[in-house]
Amino acid sequence: MDTAVELFNRDGVQSVTSRHIAKEMGISNGNLDYHFRNKEALLLAIYEQMRAEMSDSYRATDTVGESFEQIHRLLLHLESFQYKFRFFNLDVLVISRTYPQINRLLKHTIQIRKEQMADMLQQAIADGFFIQETEENIRQLLLSIRIIITFWLSHEELASDSSSKKRNTGMSKHIWQLLIPYMTEKGKVMYNNLVENADLIKK
Repeated sequence: MDTAVELFNRDGVQSVTSRHIAKEMGISNGNLDYHFRNKEALLLAIYEQMRAEMSDSYRATDTVGESFEQIHRLLLHLESFQYKFRFFNLDVLVISRTYPQINRLLKHTIQIRKEQMADMLQQAIADGFFIQETEENIRQLLLSIRIIITFWLSHEELASDSSSKKRNTGMSKHIWQLLIPYMTEKGKVMYNNLVENADLIKK
């Protein structure tokens, strides 16, 4: 699975076959087929691993600090997660159209993540980090956040200089830009402490 992720990230899902993966591992194609009968089975196993990792991340936020800090930590993990499984969002339409089982699971997962993020925002509102009117806009905010998460890497790949390999780590910052107008003074202070000051330290 690790080898498959590495090749998918490098060459894209469509360009990589089971034979390529087996050759990279130095094993026979039949040996690989014994464990994963086809490419869909392998992709499904990888996606299950991805879901488990993100589920762990959402659960971990429940034990860390205040609600605002939980959102911050989740966004940071989402950003690193994007690059770990870079191929998935870059090829998400191909994957969802080609593999119906993954398509169904993906749609189900998106709904779960939307509900989890909504709960986090609701808690942050209750904790006084966002204005009460934020609640009326949660559905639109969640849609915008989902669009950024899904298509950030595609945008980055198309917009960046093809000769540059530098990773643009702006996804979480961009999501925060959507949320800043809804922050209370308490939220802005927390944002400056967690996000802005951390960026200055990195620089």
